[in-house]
Amino acid sequence: MTGSSAPKTAEALMRSRYAAYVREDIAYLKATLWPKYQKSFDGPGTARWAAESHWTGLKVLKTERGEEGDRDGTVLFEARYLSGGKLTTHRELSLFRKKSGRWYYVEAVPE
Repeated sequence: MTGSSAPKTAEALMRSRYAAYVREDIAYLKATLWPKYQKSFDGPGTARWAAESHWTGLKVLKTERGEEGDRDGTVLFEARYLSGGKLTTHRELSLFRKKSGRWYYVEAVPE
């Protein structure tokens, strides 16, 4: 993630993180995680889940705030994947926060 290619909105970051799961780009997932949580990031577990899943689609259901001028925002999405022969939908309301002009994924929050 370079300064010129950093996502400009929370939704753009969420979409790029989905693409990182598809590409199994675990370093990107860690780099775009809120700095406080990077030390405890489970890289091997995340890599295993990404590799064992065949990602089949992403649907953004709702965004609140998270634009270029905002400091935080949420994105509600559904990501579909096949794992162990079963089609699963992961639905999550994600909190994103901006620090030093860059968006980060913070955590899933209750809907």
